[in-house]
Amino acid sequence: MITKFNVRVYGILINEQSEVLISDELEYGMEFSKFPGGGLELGEGTIDGLKREFWEECGCEIEVIDHFYTTDFFLESMFGGGQLISIYYIVKNISPLDIHLVDKPFDFKERVELAQCFRWLPVNKITADDLTFPIDKHVANMLRTRIQSFAN
Repeated sequence: MITKFNVRVYGILINEQSEVLISDELEYGMEFSKFPGGGLELGEGTIDGLKREFWEECGCEIEVIDHFYTTDFFLESMFGGGQLISIYYIVKNISPLDIHLVDKPFDFKERVELAQCFRWLPVNKITADDLTFPIDKHVANMLRTRIQSFAN
């Protein structure tokens, strides 16, 4: 029986070329692609947690523009158990990104535990296949659909 929650916060950062930032990571011996962000720490609000995560992962300060999506279906967390709740915000960086930017997935400087690199994907072409985890896949489809509806 599941008795705890795992709350995670993620940022959808879109640049001037209408590309969204994706993080490729190697952790727990597993490669995965996701939106930048991570786990909320006890005593931390969602926006403060997201700002901390962006500082840790991208070396930049962000401004939260709007709430995009909160998980509305049950999913058990792959890491640490519990019910996974993920909250996504549209963000913009207010200081320069300090990241290892690549053109192809998992092009790490070194293949070590906790390796990370980033890449930009066109928002109008992002698909569920570009991401690893079920909620991120759902959000990618939502994002592409919303962008296409604005274009029409």
